[in-house]
Amino acid sequence: MMAPPVKSGPRYDNMIQVPKVRVIDENGENLGVMYTREAIEQAAEVGLNLVEVSPNADPPVCKFLDVGKHRYEAQKKASAARKTQKTQEIKEIKMRPNIDDHDYDVKMRNVNKFIEHGDKVKVTLRFRGREMAHQHLGMDLLRRVQDDVQEIAKVEAYPRLEGRQMLMVLAPK
Repeated sequence: MMAPPVKSGPRYDNMIQVPKVRVIDENGENLGVMYTREAIEQAAEVGLNLVEVSPNADPPVCKFLDVGKHRYEAQKKASAARKTQKTQEIKEIKMRPNIDDHDYDVKMRNVNKFIEHGDKVKVTLRFRGREMAHQHLGMDLLRRVQDDVQEIAKVEAYPRLEGRQMLMVLAPK
């Protein structure tokens, strides 16, 4: 024995279980509270379905609509919202505590480019061998990064040490 398929979307016509509903006709006019059966019959006379618009209201609000058209428009609206939505990625920049000035400048150009594109930037500073004894150099470097991007980005996660690497996350302002 299989379970019936789960229908997504608003309830309509005989799926509405409550005895009374507030009804709005196809022109947007409030017809008041009436019995659900009576409202379904009136909708059928006009050639439309009774669709539950606001199920959590007391009594629930229903409207005379064409269910297929209603679903199609909701689907179109959702896909348009997905198109305009910007996903924020986390880009990573890796450095070493004894980085040269030119290398630092190149890395900072990339950081600026990522932040202008609206992405977050994770700055990772790796310590090797005896560099672990000079963590203050790493902290100074990350402070320098923070000062250089102060106008365009804010620090989301302040520098912290995790094992042999120091991490800091920057987000666009």
